Amino acid sequence: MTIQENLKELRKNIPAGCTLIAVSKTLPLEKIQEAYASGQRVFGENRAQELASKYEAFPKDIAWHMIGHLQTNKVKYIAPFVRLIQSVDSLRLLEEINRQALKLKRVISCLLQIHIAEEETKFGFSSDEASELVSSAPWTDLRNIQVKGLMGMATFTENSQQVRKEFRNLKGLFEKLKSQRLPAPVAMEELSMGMSNDYRIAIEEGSTMVRVGTAIFGHRQ
Repeated sequence: MTIQENLKELRKNIPAGCTLIAVSKTLPLEKIQEAYASGQRVFGENRAQELASKYEAFPKDIAWHMIGHLQTNKVKYIAPFVRLIQSVDSLRLLEEINRQALKLKRVISCLLQIHIAEEETKFGFSSDEASELVSSAPWTDLRNIQVKGLMGMATFTENSQQVRKEFRNLKGLFEKLKSQRLPAPVAMEELSMGMSNDYRIAIEEGSTMVRVGTAIFGHRQ
């Protein structure tokens, strides 16, 4: 199937209110152009410098999301234009995003990445660390960021019950935080979970954003 056909098929399965993020990491520009020509306007990248060069190459109506691990010294490359940084996994990173956003006189939207998988390879806060951060971070100093919700990656496994349990746990944390009185720069509006192999389960468990690469573009070389 073509990229256009894959997108058409995916859109049938993704409900209104859930954003499809086309994961374009490592892909050549012509594949991204094909998705763009098919109406896709939200793309996700996992490397800051690659994201910056793709931003330069494409029309400015694309919303670029940073979805990969972000080092503090790379924030400056994407701060001028990034729509959403989904992978905030430390207070130090939040502070650096705020610092760069302040320089640019803009507010940068972020998600807190939560470690929900049973794999050590994934980054993110534990549920307890995220709750602690929300209640104790120096939010009055962080006026140039807006935390919009949470992101998580399930264990890469064929066991759909395990994946469902991990997504359900993340949704539980999302709802728990949402029910609290949150500091001004924090809101629980977006829950980003689900990728090509598990996005259907993620949607059933309440995801508002799915990050899909292979199911759109095919397997990477």
